[in-house]
Amino acid sequence: MRGLPGSGKSYWVEQYINSLGIEQSLHIRQYGYFSTDDYFMDNGEYHFNPKHLAQFHQANLTAFINAMSHGEPVVICDNTNVATWEFMAYEAAARALGYQVRVVLIGQPKDAEHQLLCAERNRHRVPLAHIQKMGHLFDID
Repeated sequence: MRGLPGSGKSYWVEQYINSLGIEQSLHIRQYGYFSTDDYFMDNGEYHFNPKHLAQFHQANLTAFINAMSHGEPVVICDNTNVATWEFMAYEAAARALGYQVRVVLIGQPKDAEHQLLCAERNRHRVPLAHIQKMGHLFDID
């Protein structure tokens, strides 16, 4: 997944997973769905701490690779992935382990209207100025 905070990445994943049926959706949620945001959750509340960002990104990547090494049929990384290099390790590991890779970009990160919408609806209270900066930095192949 790729997209600004509030773009609808997690919503898209939920819709996709739900379309697969109850048994498979429960399995993916438990064993194949990875987001660095989850590491910032504490008692159901999101507490972002930039000091832990690199550590949590590495933990998320490790868990993602571990799931593939155990043969999980569907493995999803739900991060912003602003720059291509941010998801290169996920993509390289998936290809090396024989997985088909699908990169899903949600919204138009460089579009001012989209950035405003993302600022209004993102659940982590990322301010518009930061979302605009991320949008400017977003590389789209």
